Amino acid sequence: MATRAARGFGQYDGVARAIERVGERWALLIVRDLLVGARRYGDLKAALPRIPTNILADRLRELQEWGVVRRVPTVRGGYELTAFGRELAPVVLALERWGWSALGDPAEGELVTREGVITALRAAFRADAATGTPPTEYVLHVAAASVAAVVVGGTLEVVAIGEGAVAQPRRAAPEPAFEASLELALSPGEFRDLLAGRLGARDVSILSGESATLEHFLRTFRITPVGAPDTGTAAGPAADVAANGDSASSVA
Repeated sequence: MATRAARGFGQYDGVARAIERVGERWALLIVRDLLVGARRYGDLKAALPRIPTNILADRLRELQEWGVVRRVPTVRGGYELTAFGRELAPVVLALERWGWSALGDPAEGELVTREGVITALRAAFRADAATGTPPTEYVLHVAAASVAAVVVGGTLEVVAIGEGAVAQPRRAAPEPAFEASLELALSPGEFRDLLAGRLGARDVSILSGESATLEHFLRTFRITPVGAPDTGTAAGPAADVAANGDSASSVA
């Protein structure tokens, strides 16, 4: 079945053209998940359980036609973003930060996925605040989603862990020698409030690690909701974009 043509807006500008390409329902969530790494069709369906299989197939075909996604020749049924598609990373992270102001409480049946937690941590990462802190591994369990975030200097690498996590390629560089580690178990609301700066070190139950490492986490990861005062290293929403948005090149 041929992929249908995009419905044009009759507007000759970049915003209109971008929405024609990735503005269809589910398209940006597929891009979000592929920003975490290459995925098989089944992996994408598992991470987006409410997407109908025919819609997932249609979106993948459309994204391939627009040059956003390509098949992974070494992985049967695998997909990955092209270089063109990876340019959407700052767009997705900006949407994550903007949407943080509208999160509210989880509705019945809403899931927290590993890909969602990874995207939130990437959006919240403040490279300037991380610089100078010891190499640290943060392990977060948010509901049923578990991830490991490694912060070394001003860089972040975050991967899914636990049963069912998609295997990641081996690091080209050797694993760093961690000087600190922290493991937390959080509800979705606690994770939201932690990144938004509404929870302090005394409000969080630590599974392992030191309270000083939690303080490092609170300074390193922050999404300031739009319109809320910022008590972190930046000043206000505009500065928050500068603090968060320019760190995409330091995030893996």
